[in-house]
Amino acid sequence: MPAKLSARNQIKGKITKVKKGSIVGLVEIELTVPARVTSVITSDSIEELNLKVGDEVSAVVKATEVMISK
Repeated sequence: MPAKLSARNQIKGKITKVKKGSIVGLVEIELTVPARVTSVITSDSIEELNLKVGDEVSAVVKATEVMISK
């Protein structure tokens, strides 16, 4: 049973590389397409960027960590 998380920006994928170091490691994940990212931004930003359904945009993830659940 998958872990229940409050985080909603979860993107499924398959691990393609695992590199363990003495302190930290690297886990590379090939994403399953399609993927969806949800962002909470200010209404002012929506207006300033004139965002509307159908616009092509880039999602820039600004975070201090990416968690992995299995």
